[in-house]
Amino acid sequence: MRVLLALLPLAFLLACAPRVNLRTMPDEFHREIRVTTHAGADDLLTAGLGLDGLRGPAPAFADPIAPTPAELRRRAIWSNWRGIVDLRPEGGFGTLYGRAAHVEGRELATIAAPPAGGAQHRLLAQVPDAFDHRARCLVVAPVSGSRGAYGTIGFAGSWALPRGCAVVYTDKGLGTDLFDADSGTGVRLDGTRGADGDLAFVPPGRRPEEAHRIAFAHAHSQANPEADWGEHVLQALRFGLHALDQAFPAQAPFTPANTRIIGAALSNGGGALLRAAELPGAEAFDAVVAAAPNLVLPEGRALFDYALDAALYQPCLFADPEFAGAPGVLPPAAMHAAALARCASLRAAGLLQADDPVAQAREARERVRAGGWEDRALALAAFHSGLDLWRSLVATYIQSYARAAFAEPLCGFRFQLVDAAGGARAATAAERAAWWADGSGIAPGLGITVRSTLDGGADPAFAALDCARRLRGGDDAVAHAIGAGIDATRASGKPRVARVLVVHGADDGLVPAAFSGRAWVHGVEARGYAGELRYWELDHVQHFDALLGLPALSGRMLPLLPYAHEALDIAWSAVADQTPISPAQLVPSRVPAAGVALDRAALGRLRP
Repeated sequence: MRVLLALLPLAFLLACAPRVNLRTMPDEFHREIRVTTHAGADDLLTAGLGLDGLRGPAPAFADPIAPTPAELRRRAIWSNWRGIVDLRPEGGFGTLYGRAAHVEGRELATIAAPPAGGAQHRLLAQVPDAFDHRARCLVVAPVSGSRGAYGTIGFAGSWALPRGCAVVYTDKGLGTDLFDADSGTGVRLDGTRGADGDLAFVPPGRRPEEAHRIAFAHAHSQANPEADWGEHVLQALRFGLHALDQAFPAQAPFTPANTRIIGAALSNGGGALLRAAELPGAEAFDAVVAAAPNLVLPEGRALFDYALDAALYQPCLFADPEFAGAPGVLPPAAMHAAALARCASLRAAGLLQADDPVAQAREARERVRAGGWEDRALALAAFHSGLDLWRSLVATYIQSYARAAFAEPLCGFRFQLVDAAGGARAATAAERAAWWADGSGIAPGLGITVRSTLDGGADPAFAALDCARRLRGGDDAVAHAIGAGIDATRASGKPRVARVLVVHGADDGLVPAAFSGRAWVHGVEARGYAGELRYWELDHVQHFDALLGLPALSGRMLPLLPYAHEALDIAWSAVADQTPISPAQLVPSRVPAAGVALDRAALGRLRP
């Protein structure tokens, strides 16, 4: 009887999935694999929403306190499409690039850790029923930012699935498996919440008395997931092949020798992909395409360091009349008041020497320029500062790199909901239920704010940021832990993949090309890479396609994703035809006026 009971979960899994050959199942995927079928009004790519549904309001839950796994999946797909793609009719998706096609098939999901140990991560493979057996193909897609497993479905999924390729995603050990200290609940594999069972993420070392705090895997896993990003991607590749073996056992095994394998990723996902491209085993990739990648060479500046500079100094820039008309999200008067307060804080801390606010602003600008910031990357400083992105990055990455315990956050940083009086409050059951589907893996968002016990005064955020600056520049155990955490994430600049294509916006002010994409490519070239390396730096392109409809960006910027899709097309042609990739050329682009539909002539091409 005990043996029969032990076999029941496996029998249930096999009843829902294709036949599994247990003799060939890799040891690293022996943890539960959840297999679901998606057809009719619930497909792989849009969960049955179609392009019109993706453009519409969020799919509702029948019971807001207890949404079903299917409802959570549909909402997660909706929110992640909208988080990375400009879906406005005038944005060009569906006409100039990309497809929100109806694709039926199966999903295989699990949680795993690299075989040698490290941060665990979600893996999600999507296998279309219309898989192209004549040109067997797998797209490996580490997700962008800190998002969950569907985080890049609007980019990699929309390119891969309609052409009959399978796609496999990894959340890179980050994601939206938020843990709530008040209720003691986390997220299960199917997206539902629970206080027991096999939760995807529970912060180590938590204390029962921790009140009104929310743990994010990126900040609070004590595993520094970024150090394992390359291994996460290679494990995703193996899981994708394993998923194809399960889906089509008669044609197994699927291997790099008989399956075209292309990597496709954005932002943090692009950095993870390029990190993977440098590791043993990366030879399995036929090509990789990285858009606006976030990564750093041994001699380069890390995101944490230039984000810390930005968090401290960029708010001061707007005391200079030269920045009075800078595009932003806050009213000009509010930006100016905040600028005066920040300039005063920097002066009081001895970080600026000038006494006049305008002179202080110009001194602050020279400080960030001396740190490697280019003027094009500063053009959207008001936009990024107004969204509080820099403090968010500092608060998240400092905990991650130092492997700080949830119960002992560095510089008092914490993620909390706020009541009408400005105090921390507990989340409602309905709020918690939607976190996995609606979140981006980082605060602010979902009503969750970035706060610190050091906040206060006319410039509330400064004290905690200055604390982070002092920790980073210190010589104690915490400072060394932060430095070691950053060093563990550095790329080598020595890819093992035959074809590497990188596109990066020249106007990217969040992950500037000078610190990341361009710097990595130049480093690779200097190290004598023998494969095909192509780099395009794109005029009028910044980091966030999904925000192009905001007044600060509309009529000023072009989307990144059309170029990323074209780079994938170029890579596919090279892999399929075994022809050399022509030298990188960029046809000039122009930005249509706000509200005017994007056309091919305005967008330009990566090659004539």
